Amino acid sequence: MLTNNMKYRRKIIYPSIEEIKFIAHELACELMTKTEPIPDFSTRFPNKLESCLVAPQQTFNQKDLYPTLIDKASILLYLLIKNHPFQNGNKRVAIMSLLYFLTVNKKWLRVDTRVLYNFARWIAESNADLKDAVVDAIKIFLTKNLEARL
Repeated sequence: MLTNNMKYRRKIIYPSIEEIKFIAHELACELMTKTEPIPDFSTRFPNKLESCLVAPQQTFNQKDLYPTLIDKASILLYLLIKNHPFQNGNKRVAIMSLLYFLTVNKKWLRVDTRVLYNFARWIAESNADLKDAVVDAIKIFLTKNLEARL
């Protein structure tokens, strides 16, 4: 039973490895491959994708390291791009994974596809020593362009 001092928090839904394979990877291959093909899912680097997917769920002392949906989405996008879990197509799969993650959590990113692609390229080209600043920039970008989805 909820008391007046307790707020109901909707449970965040996280993508599984199978969902990334069939939704994000396959869609990226079909919809976003013009000149460079994305290798088969089985060629991904072992455990890198898995570690990217569990990072937003991390806790310390029973508290989420990434407490909000924006925090979780930001670290997910950053890690999927920077950790290179695939031989090729990391930015494309990362974008599709982000869109899927937001969709299952009833949010949508309303932004021009070229802007989103350029932003993903900027993340990929960013200095790894500036991780926190880049993740903060992702949070700002997502907050600015996120909308509720019914």
